[in-house]
Amino acid sequence: MNDYDHLLSDSERDFLSVLQRFAADELVPRAAATDESGAFVHAQLAGLAALGMMGANLPERWGGADISAHALFEAVAAVAGGCGSTVSALTAHYLATDSILIGADDTLRARILPDAAEGKLLGAFGLTEPNAGSDPADMRTRATREGDGWRIRGRKCFISNGGVADFIVVYAVTDPDAAHRGISAFVVEKGTPGLTPGRVEQTMGLRGGHVWELDLDLTVPDANRVGAEGSGFRTAMQVLDNGRIEVAAMATGIARAALSAARDWAKTRIIGGEPLAARQGIQWMLADMATDLSAAELLGHEAARQRQALHDGSGKRFSTAASKAKLFASEAAGRIADAALQIHGGYGFTRNFPLERHVRDLRIMRIYEGSSEIQRNIIAGRLLA
Repeated sequence: MNDYDHLLSDSERDFLSVLQRFAADELVPRAAATDESGAFVHAQLAGLAALGMMGANLPERWGGADISAHALFEAVAAVAGGCGSTVSALTAHYLATDSILIGADDTLRARILPDAAEGKLLGAFGLTEPNAGSDPADMRTRATREGDGWRIRGRKCFISNGGVADFIVVYAVTDPDAAHRGISAFVVEKGTPGLTPGRVEQTMGLRGGHVWELDLDLTVPDANRVGAEGSGFRTAMQVLDNGRIEVAAMATGIARAALSAARDWAKTRIIGGEPLAARQGIQWMLADMATDLSAAELLGHEAARQRQALHDGSGKRFSTAASKAKLFASEAAGRIADAALQIHGGYGFTRNFPLERHVRDLRIMRIYEGSSEIQRNIIAGRLLA
């Protein structure tokens, strides 16, 4: 039970209970070895697929679990608390399926989403480029009409799942004179001639959730276009609203694990004949960590509330709430994990304990789906509008 159980239905609580057991029994025991080897999390994703987690972001019509935004937040946090690498691959899959759910027509949705929800297809989200990270308007990948299809040329980078995905939603410029209104999206399927994954980036954390460079010189049929020409930027921004809440959930889940480890260590580690938890300085550190975590949870669930309202037809875009949740949770989780490591002392700096992995896994959260600085720009822009 947690402070947000009242927001969930009975079936959602049951779903989370099963997921939490899976995280404890299957993800946590593998997390250190996954980090050490850097092996991609195929087996972990297969386990999540068996539980219905690969389609947790999708409605029942398209094969999804059809859970609320609050339940999705808690589900992503549960996976993150078990293994950061696994949750990074999972949420990258969500970015791809959300792109199709939000932007595509029913024909393309029916072709991709049910199999993606079952875990038969793994997705990737092809937005970022070497010269177009935080500002997609700088995108250089081009898509031009060629016969009854599209020729796509360019390069993407930092694409989670990119080299193993069964489909990649690639964003490309179709009208160079229209700025962001000239961006369109396309489904590129695994095995398409001219889709060339580059090297796997050697990352600081999330080492089992791989990111790739992708070289593109390929042709796709017009049926693979996601929505109307020029609608890609709008689709991507709506997808990132969702994704930023999921980054907040990821950060929250790892922060929960770090705080739990610090609390347990402080209660059992004896120094000078008494547990660390008896010392006021440690108590204050734990209090600050718990307060940061509660604030992250509150902002995350407020953004989830607004996401659910939009889904239910009674709300509007929730970009500011998503940015606030992502900004605060990613920054707060970094503080929490660092303090948890400090409480462990020298032991926290070793790989015998999960804290050093949590610290490394969390560092990207301040960059994922738009850096903390970009989130501040979004929040300030709304505030000053």
